[in-house]
Amino acid sequence: MKRRTFIQTTGLASAAMMIPKFLKASEKDTVNTTDKILVIVQLTGGNDGLNTVVPFENDLYYNARPKIAIPKNEVLKLNNQLGLNPNLTGFKSLFDDGKLCLINNVGYPEPDRSHFRSMDIWHTASNSNEYKTTGWLGRYLDEKCGDCDKPTQVLEMDDTLSLALKGAKVKGLALKDPKRLYGSTTDPFVNQLSKQHMPGDNQHDNAEYLYKTLAETISSAEYLYNTSKIFHSAASYPNHQFGKSMKTISELIISGVNTKVYYVSLGSFDTHSNQQKRQGELLQQLSETVKVFMDDLKSNGRANDVLLMTFSEFGRRVEENASFGTDHGTASQIFLIGNNLKKKGVYNEAPNLADLDEGDLKFSVDFKNIYATVLQKWLHTDDLKILGSKFSSLDFL
Repeated sequence: MKRRTFIQTTGLASAAMMIPKFLKASEKDTVNTTDKILVIVQLTGGNDGLNTVVPFENDLYYNARPKIAIPKNEVLKLNNQLGLNPNLTGFKSLFDDGKLCLINNVGYPEPDRSHFRSMDIWHTASNSNEYKTTGWLGRYLDEKCGDCDKPTQVLEMDDTLSLALKGAKVKGLALKDPKRLYGSTTDPFVNQLSKQHMPGDNQHDNAEYLYKTLAETISSAEYLYNTSKIFHSAASYPNHQFGKSMKTISELIISGVNTKVYYVSLGSFDTHSNQQKRQGELLQQLSETVKVFMDDLKSNGRANDVLLMTFSEFGRRVEENASFGTDHGTASQIFLIGNNLKKKGVYNEAPNLADLDEGDLKFSVDFKNIYATVLQKWLHTDDLKILGSKFSSLDFL
């Protein structure tokens, strides 16, 4: 049986294939609960930045969006120019508490309006004319975790692994729930297969690979499941998939799992029609869940260890379309949330609606400068080695 067919048949396609095949979770526990942790929330589909952070005193905004603009009297005001979408009450609370930094006009040169290509650029931290096969977090793993005792340093709360988490030597692990992953590896048939030994000749190379991968998957799943049982959150997370994923992340952090980076997605924000309702629902999910998450960490003494960052592959066009939505655009904003922000609140200037690039916002902050800052100042690693070029760090950390 071929390698891919076998793994799909046993139901371990996402779990087994995401484990670096040369790593094995050992019995040694090297968890350091003082280590800093990064949580990345991907707003999939291209979130409309102008209806997320609203320029409520700008007539150009209301002229461009007569049907879908957020009314001035509904905006959650941050300063005398900008305010949050009314569904972001949790973010407003974090802003008021000095735990949120908003960076406007984030993008990259020569932007691409394709979901797939633009997401690849963000995932790989590449230039628009570059095509890379490894992600920026995967390269972080290559740099920092060549000899990690457990392949759980970067986790994605999903069934499949994003390009951002794929390195040349080491890959992150994708799972939605530690218990479900563990359950998939405790099937008697799977365990029996994992204990078989095949000779190392060429005839059995595929089989050797499968047995080794299965054994490593079982070991890693057992570690995650057993460690995650240390803490069960009593916080009232929203009962949707994003809420469940963030609850799982909180439980893993507080339990002391050795993970440095958690990755989770929310979407789709591809609002070509009837945008207000759909985007509002998603922003509410984002805001209410992140607020519960941060409060949960605070109650359990881990809030100082966590930095949360949101991003989307692009923003939307300034003008609304005929379907009461917006089409693919360019620059948008990034939110950074945590207790250790050196520059809080609104980091930089509001979008300039009087100076557009063929109807789109111009970027003023390259997202790779934000990556460099997080890598250098939060994850304490060599950003040049990971990004391939030197990008100046910003002073939000």
